[in-house]
This record gives sequence, C-alpha cells and structure tokens, in this order.
Amino acid sequence: MSKLAVCSLAALAFSAAAHAADIDVQLGSTERVTRLFAYPNNCNVICFRNWTLEQTVEHYLTQSVQRDGYGTAKVSVKRDKDKVYAHISGVPKGYGQPLTALLNAGDLAYTGATKLNSEKKWAYNWYLFLPLGMALENRKSIELLHFPPDYSLTQAQDYLESATTDRWASLLTDNGVPAAQTPGYQTIIDIAPIAAPSNAGQTLEGLYGYFNAYQTTMVKQLTQTTGGASLPMVAFGAPVRNWIKTQYGQTVNVLGLATITPAGGTPVPVLGSNHPSYIWYAADKDNYDGDEAKADAAGLKVMGQDLSAACWQAGMGSKPGTDPTTQLNQCTQTWQVTQKEKTCELFYTTIRKLTPEEAAKTCDTPAIKTQLPQLKAPMPLPAEPV
Repeated sequence: MSKLAVCSLAALAFSAAAHAADIDVQLGSTERVTRLFAYPNNCNVICFRNWTLEQTVEHYLTQSVQRDGYGTAKVSVKRDKDKVYAHISGVPKGYGQPLTALLNAGDLAYTGATKLNSEKKWAYNWYLFLPLGMALENRKSIELLHFPPDYSLTQAQDYLESATTDRWASLLTDNGVPAAQTPGYQTIIDIAPIAAPSNAGQTLEGLYGYFNAYQTTMVKQLTQTTGGASLPMVAFGAPVRNWIKTQYGQTVNVLGLATITPAGGTPVPVLGSNHPSYIWYAADKDNYDGDEAKADAAGLKVMGQDLSAACWQAGMGSKPGTDPTTQLNQCTQTWQVTQKEKTCELFYTTIRKLTPEEAAKTCDTPAIKTQLPQLKAPMPLPAEPV
C-alpha cells in the first residue's frame, strides 16, 4: 500500500474518531416507547424472544448504528422512573436528532392506528410497526412500499428481513452495490405502517388516509440528507404508485420518472417499479393456463424491468446529483439490450432456480434467444395482486 493510501486511511480513521461522541436521547415515557417499538414483539403467553423493553430498543437501535456504518458504536437503554433513555457511544453528536424525528412521526402513526381501531377497522392479527433499525443518517436512497410482512416483526425482528427486501438487495448487488452496503440503499417507508399477513393488501388499500400525516412527514424527512440534499426514491407496486398520484399528483408507471415536492421540502426524483415480489406472480404458469413459455416470457420482461430499476437506484444513490433521466436510459440500455443475456440468466437462476450452467444453456436456446431482443418492447403483463 502506498504512503498516500496509508495517510488517507489514517486521516479517515482520525476524522471518524474526532467526530465520534457519546449521546443520550430521551425516548419518552415507558408507555410511549412500548407502543412505538411494538413491545413485546412476539409474546403469546410464551415469548418467542423473552426480551425486556430495554433489550428490544437496544436491538433496533444497534441495527441502526450498524447500518449507518458506525461499527464500533454501542447502545445501552435504561429506565429512570417513567422515562426511557438511550445512551449511544461512537456516533456523531447530532445522531439523536433523526431518531427523535422518527419517533415523533411514529406518534402520528399511532394516532392513525388508534382511530382506525376505534372505528372497528383494525384486524386482530395486525401490529403497528415503524421502520425501526433503518439507517438514520447515512442513507443513499428511499424505498416506498405498501406494508411490512408480519414475520419481519414477530419472527425476524428485523425490518429488512423479508423475501421482498432480500430479493431487492440481490438486485442492488447485481448493480454493483456491495452486499454489506445494501441496507444504506433500503431505507423503507411503508404507506401502511402495519405488520400484517401477506394477503392483507386489499384490506389495507382503503385505509391509507388514516396515516396521511405520518406518511407525508416520513417522506419529507427521509428524502432529505442532513445537508438538505434530496435522495432518490423508488415507488414499488401499484398501490404505492397510486398513492403517489393521489398525494402528489404525479403519475408514476413502471420505469416511469416523476418529481415530487413534499410540503416544505426539496424536489425528489421518484422512479416507479414493480413490487419486488411481483415477478413470482407474473412468472407463474397458472396465470397462463399452464403455458410455461408464456410465463417465462413475462418473467423475463419483469426481470429486465426490475434490474433496470435497481440499477437506477444504485446509480442515483452512489452518485448524488446524477440526472435521473440519463441514469434511467443507461440502465434500461444495459439490462434490456446490452446485457440481455445476463438478465435472462439471472431470471433462470433466481426465479426458476436453475444452476448457472443450466441457465446459460437455456438462454442460448433458439426459443429464448428470439425473445430477448423484445425485453425493451411493450408487453401485456398480469395485473399486480394487491
């Protein structure tokens, strides 16, 4: 390693150490912290994880500091009388501000959920679940989604642990984002902050208005960096894209671009995308009377769209200030034209579960090779299930 590189690394380490601090953040009353951290996360006489309230809060805050890149930071949570306090070491002294802002937004979500319940519209198997454990400070992009799956709370106790987020993280790595850095790109806002079974989408669709104050507050806060710059946002799935239209008056189709301006905020570039799990529905042969060739053709089309969307997200997040349209054009050209064979192979390895050798062989067959030049062409696809 050159002396210059050694000096640069030393300077970075010194800078990080110089800015590291010990902070104390009052999280609120025991009652407030209990509801905002969904405590206990899974207790039905027997607790799946028999954690105290303090341990639960420490768990999620530790996820946040790690995803912000503060690997040596330590979190401890204590109660003093009726107040709960977090002590965090090894983070910038202003680190408590985004945490406080998240919890204040959480109060708005709780108010909406309480009203929903008072009107007999809350289901017995729903849980209020804020996007805990996300990067609070060093975000690269925002993901706007529908609602978190219940098992992310009750089983994983990790907002980023789901089939949806796992698949999208893999697409980000396919686009050059190191696996360890994908959480920085996956700061999530769900328009329904309710952990629910996967089939709850249609029921939730008519209830977004209860959370309007929470939704708009979160979009405004999370799409801005601490320096005031805008972060790119991807809107996943038809319900979310429709919400963008209702809330901000912008139409966002799949691989369509728009700009929204949250009240009092800065303009935010938004890309429309399929829901990350839509590909399994689109590529299901049962939707085509058992015709696997048609199912594969639809799956290939969606794979090209999804890789292009993840490419845009990765490019915009890693190079702030990039022109959104230029970035999107480069991405669609890459995954739907230049590297269409790679798109094909990724579909067959990740969705059809073929080996890399089997996928390459399949993508080289005449039947598939004739389809690949059509990846960029319009194609009717089954409507997204809600």
